[in-house]
Amino acid sequence: MADEVIDARGRLLGLRRLSVLDRLRLYEAAGAELSRNDRWLGLAVLAASVAAIDTVPVPMPASKAAIEAAVARLDEDGLAAVAAGLAPEPTLDRRLAGN
Repeated sequence: MADEVIDARGRLLGLRRLSVLDRLRLYEAAGAELSRNDRWLGLAVLAASVAAIDTVPVPMPASKAAIEAAVARLDEDGLAAVAAGLAPEPTLDRRLAGN
C-alpha cells in the first residue's frame, strides 16, 4: 500500500488503512440499507480511506451526506488513484521469474 498517491488532476492524496472500528463506523454512517449495497459501500470505503488532500487533513466521514460529499470531491480521478494506492503489492512468483 502506498501512503500517498497523486491522482490524474495532480492532487496529492494521503491514504489511511481503515481499521475494523473505522469500517464499523462507516457502516453505521451509511445506514442499514446502504451497508448492504456492495457497490455503494465500495466507493464509500475508498473515499473514507483518504486522510488528506494536498496535505490538508480530511476527517473520516460520519454521515451519509459526508460520505457522498467525499465521493463527489474525489470524483473518478481521485477514487481511481485511491484504489490503485490501496491495492496490495503483487508478489513475485520465483517460478514465473525462472529462478
